Amino acid sequence: MSANANVDELKRRMTGAIELLKKEFSGLRTGRASANMLEPIQVDAYGSHMPLNQCGTVSVPEPRMLSVQVWDRGLVKAVEKAIRESNLGSTRWPRASSSACRSPP
Repeated sequence: MSANANVDELKRRMTGAIELLKKEFSGLRTGRASANMLEPIQVDAYGSHMPLNQCGTVSVPEPRMLSVQVWDRGLVKAVEKAIRESNLGSTRWPRASSSACRSPP
Protein backbone atom coordinates (compact mmCIF):
# COMPACT_ATOMS: atom_id res chain seq x y z
CA MET A 1 0.00 0.00 0.00
CA SER A 2 1.41 3.37 -0.92
CA ALA A 3 1.99 6.21 1.51
CA ASN A 4 -0.59 8.33 -0.36
CA ALA A 5 -3.31 5.72 0.22
CA ASN A 6 -2.44 5.56 3.91
CA VAL A 7 -2.66 9.35 4.24
CA ASP A 8 -6.02 9.43 2.42
CA GLU A 9 -7.40 6.67 4.67
CA LEU A 10 -6.09 8.46 7.76
CA LYS A 11 -7.72 11.75 6.66
CA ARG A 12 -11.04 9.99 6.05
CA ARG A 13 -10.99 8.33 9.47
CA MET A 14 -9.95 11.52 11.28
CA THR A 15 -12.72 13.51 9.57
CA GLY A 16 -15.24 10.93 10.76
CA ALA A 17 -13.85 11.07 14.30
CA ILE A 18 -14.04 14.88 14.36
CA GLU A 19 -17.66 14.84 13.12
CA LEU A 20 -18.60 12.34 15.84
CA LEU A 21 -16.85 14.45 18.49
CA LYS A 22 -18.73 17.58 17.33
CA LYS A 23 -22.01 15.67 17.58
CA GLU A 24 -21.16 14.49 21.10
CA PHE A 25 -20.16 18.00 22.21
CA SER A 26 -23.42 19.46 20.88
CA GLY A 27 -25.34 17.39 23.43
CA LEU A 28 -23.37 18.61 26.45
CA ARG A 29 -25.37 20.37 29.12
CA THR A 30 -24.01 23.83 29.69
CA GLY A 31 -26.92 25.40 31.58
CA ARG A 32 -28.52 26.60 28.34
CA ALA A 33 -31.09 24.73 26.32
CA SER A 34 -29.94 23.47 22.94
CA ALA A 35 -32.08 21.97 20.20
CA ASN A 36 -29.37 19.34 19.81
CA MET A 37 -30.31 17.92 23.22
CA LEU A 38 -33.41 16.39 21.63
CA GLU A 39 -31.61 15.05 18.56
CA PRO A 40 -31.18 11.43 19.75
CA ILE A 41 -34.87 11.09 20.73
CA GLN A 42 -36.90 8.66 18.63
CA VAL A 43 -40.70 9.03 18.41
CA ASP A 44 -43.03 6.08 17.79
CA ALA A 45 -44.95 7.57 14.86
CA TYR A 46 -46.82 6.04 11.95
CA GLY A 47 -45.88 2.53 13.03
CA SER A 48 -42.12 3.11 13.14
CA HIS A 49 -39.49 4.99 15.10
CA MET A 50 -38.68 8.42 13.66
CA PRO A 51 -36.22 11.07 14.84
CA LEU A 52 -37.96 13.88 16.71
CA ASN A 53 -36.80 16.48 14.19
CA GLN A 54 -38.77 14.63 11.48
CA CYS A 55 -42.00 14.98 13.47
CA GLY A 56 -41.80 18.68 14.25
CA THR A 57 -39.72 21.80 14.60
CA VAL A 58 -37.45 22.08 17.64
CA SER A 59 -36.74 25.63 18.77
CA VAL A 60 -35.24 27.45 21.75
CA PRO A 61 -37.56 30.38 22.62
CA GLU A 62 -35.81 31.12 25.94
CA PRO A 63 -32.33 30.25 27.24
CA ARG A 64 -33.67 27.41 29.41
CA MET A 65 -36.70 26.31 27.37
CA LEU A 66 -37.14 24.01 24.40
CA SER A 67 -40.25 24.00 22.24
CA VAL A 68 -41.34 21.30 19.80
CA GLN A 69 -43.94 22.41 17.23
CA VAL A 70 -45.44 19.10 16.10
CA TRP A 71 -46.58 19.05 12.48
CA ASP A 72 -49.31 16.42 13.03
CA ARG A 73 -51.49 17.05 16.08
CA GLY A 74 -52.03 13.33 16.45
CA LEU A 75 -48.35 12.93 17.35
CA VAL A 76 -48.31 15.36 20.30
CA LYS A 77 -48.84 12.55 22.83
CA ALA A 78 -46.18 10.36 21.16
CA VAL A 79 -43.68 13.25 21.22
CA GLU A 80 -44.39 13.94 24.90
CA LYS A 81 -43.96 10.24 25.71
CA ALA A 82 -40.65 10.08 23.83
CA ILE A 83 -39.32 13.15 25.68
CA ARG A 84 -40.52 11.77 29.02
CA GLU A 85 -38.87 8.39 28.40
CA SER A 86 -35.59 9.97 27.27
CA ASN A 87 -34.62 10.70 30.90
CA LEU A 88 -33.33 14.18 30.13
CA GLY A 89 -34.61 15.37 33.48
CA SER A 90 -36.75 18.08 31.93
CA THR A 91 -40.17 19.37 32.98
CA ARG A 92 -42.79 19.17 30.22
CA TRP A 93 -46.20 20.62 29.63
CA PRO A 94 -48.39 20.09 26.59
CA ARG A 95 -49.90 22.77 24.40
CA ALA A 96 -52.48 22.45 21.63
CA SER A 97 -50.11 21.40 18.83
CA SER A 98 -46.76 21.60 20.52
CA SER A 99 -44.83 20.50 23.58
CA ALA A 100 -42.56 22.70 25.66
CA CYS A 101 -40.05 21.68 28.28
CA ARG A 102 -37.69 23.40 30.67
CA SER A 103 -34.07 22.36 30.48
CA PRO A 104 -32.61 21.02 33.71
CA PRO A 105 -29.82 23.06 35.34
